[in-house]
Amino acid sequence: MSQNDRILDHLRNVGTIRPMTAWNDLGIYRLASRINDLRKAGHKINTKKVEVVNRWGESTYIAEYSLELEDAA
Repeated sequence: MSQNDRILDHLRNVGTIRPMTAWNDLGIYRLASRINDLRKAGHKINTKKVEVVNRWGESTYIAEYSLELEDAA
């Protein structure tokens, strides 16, 4: 299974993915690059900025990705 396939599978089953989840659970270090690949392949993926606290107690923002929901026309 390719990295892109693992990301799509995760998004379909879990709903969202963040960089540390990709690294820890899927072994994918460059999540943003793989998301770009998936978008170029036609997948509609949303990006949301999420505020988190880092290990030094500082507030920072990370990307959280999700598949765009299909309309049930």
